Amino acid sequence: MENKLEKMVLTSIFIAFSIIIPIQFGFLRINIPPFSATLASHVPMFFSMLISPASAIVVGIGSAVGFLLAGTPLPVVARASMHIIVGFIGATAIKRGISFKQVVVITSPVHGILEALAVMPFVGFNAFYILVVVMIGTMIHHIVDGLISYVLLKSLSSAMKRDMTMSILKQ
Repeated sequence: MENKLEKMVLTSIFIAFSIIIPIQFGFLRINIPPFSATLASHVPMFFSMLISPASAIVVGIGSAVGFLLAGTPLPVVARASMHIIVGFIGATAIKRGISFKQVVVITSPVHGILEALAVMPFVGFNAFYILVVVMIGTMIHHIVDGLISYVLLKSLSSAMKRDMTMSILKQ
């Protein structure tokens, strides 16, 4: 029972962060028109991957809600909704024993492709915008946030005297 409660509380915290980051941390937003990225916006997704696929899904939903409430344009909200799928894939891979670092690398092109597809209904097929700006930009942003997450996890691992890069739950 304790593990279920712990999962629920941690998932709720990550949902809150996924909503708060785009709303309150606009100063972390990088705009290279037409691309934008909010640094650390993937960190809750990465952390939720270490709980469960279900946690990753609801945190991804929270991310889309956060970008919607922040008033970002609909293509950005659509891109944020891809965190649902990317988080699920990453959490499933971690559950199967793939390391956190490998999951960051494996999910990067998936994330880039999904976000490129998500903006196509809004911008049509503009090869430069879709393939270079959105896809490559998303992959770089994904890796940067993966590194931020990894550094935070290693710091927490050191403080808690246990490896948190495979699961943040008590082992």
